[in-house]
Parts: sequence; C-alpha cells; structure tokens
Amino acid sequence: RNFMNFHVLSLFPEYFETFLKNGVVGGAVQKKLISLSVVNPRDFTEGNYKMVDDIPYGGGDGMVMAFEPMSKAIQSIKSENPLKIYLSPQGEPLTDKVAKTMAETKRDIVFICGRYAGVDERFISEYVDQEISVGNYVVSGGELPALICIDAIARHVPGVLGNKDSAVKDSFHDSLLEAPSFTRPAEIDGLGVPKVLTEGHHEKIATWKRLISILRTFQRRPDLYERANISPKERLLANKLLAEMSEKDLRISGLKNQALPLDQS
Repeated sequence: RNFMNFHVLSLFPEYFETFLKNGVVGGAVQKKLISLSVVNPRDFTEGNYKMVDDIPYGGGDGMVMAFEPMSKAIQSIKSENPLKIYLSPQGEPLTDKVAKTMAETKRDIVFICGRYAGVDERFISEYVDQEISVGNYVVSGGELPALICIDAIARHVPGVLGNKDSAVKDSFHDSLLEAPSFTRPAEIDGLGVPKVLTEGHHEKIATWKRLISILRTFQRRPDLYERANISPKERLLANKLLAEMSEKDLRISGLKNQALPLDQS
C-alpha cells in the first residue's frame, strides 16, 4: 500500500486548507498518494454556544476540552484500526526515524490537536495510542505540530518526493546534517562556490559532501554526531579537509575551525 490516509481532530480546520494545496503535501494529495481529512469536535456539540470545553476539576488555569465531543468526533472517522496520536509536549520526541516508522506502518493516522489547557485525560486513556512531541516548548495548540508530523511522515511515503533518494539524503536520515547547497551566480559579494562542486567529478563531490556533513554535525549537533556511523578514516579525512580550508572557505561552508576528536575510545 503506497498511500496514507491522515485524519485530524481540530477546532480549526482552516489551518490545514493551504497546507493541502501547496508544497510536498499538496503535490502528494494531487497524486493521490496521501489524503487528509479534518474533523471538528465542535460539530458534535449541541446548543447555541457549541461548547467543547469546561472548567477543570480541582481548579487551575484555562479550560479543558471535554470528553464527549472529542469521543464523538473520533468515532465518526471511518477507518479500520488507525494509529491515534495526541500531540503533546509530554510525548515521544518526533525524529526522522519515528516519522519513517509511522510511514511504514501502513495504517491510517489520526492526529488529535488539543487546545486550551489540554484534553480530558480520560479521552487520552480511552483512545490515544501514542503521544508525540515536536520539541521542548509550548505552542497554542496541536495544529502546528500536526502539520509538522504529516509533512515529515509524508516524505517517507513512496512516490511523494520527486527524487526517490531525496528522503534518504535529507538531514537526520543517517544522523548527519546535510552539506550546504549553492546555486547561481557562481560568486556573490566575493563569496564563491566551493571549487569541487563546479568540476563535475561526482565521486569527489559525494566525498566532499559527506565530510562537510560530518564536520557540520559535530560542530552544530554533537548529540547527532555521537550516534552517527563514522569511520576513523572519515574522521581523518574530515580533519584534513578542515585544515586545508581558508577563513573564507569556512564561512562559505558554515563551519568553524574546530576539528573532530580522533580518539573515540
């Protein structure tokens, strides 16, 4: 099954309208590789005010999204055994590995977007399979995290990216950041393009990008560097390349003059 169905529970369906028409996700929708539907819990309430929240037991700031409209909303989704995900700062951190795993489950995915002071915990206990966090910070609701998750997962659905290797070459796939990218003109304000990229030698270009990726990851994301599979020979070659770079070369490549440690014992 080379397609995925995403469903979202959200009080603000308009968040997703532009998302569905543009970029990687918009193209995937047009190619019928993914689908995305939004269910509004407010549609499952009664009365003039369409209340979806109430005051919290025990006091506290804010209002809590109530069980009943959320329950009715999720039950309205016609999907067999979907993976139900609640976007929460308490959840498992979203990584490229997590996104890839979700894409490979071949299950529909339901994203539950909280608002206000969160969702009645009984709803989470009853329906949620997994909680996902997009970072150690707080945003106003689950809509933006849901958009991030859908985009990250969709990139791993076969056929979504124009180049079948694009997802493999993306940052984080092998715990390394991507090498820098350049386009025309060849020189801007005295800053040129690294010479190796202009010579057309694909093997040398691939080696240069790999070594620059290693250096950038070490300098910018040491946590990822520690997990990366880097050989002793690659460390030596990366340091050799770094030593040969001028101050301008370092600036162009987004690097500092900070060599890799060679003792990994």
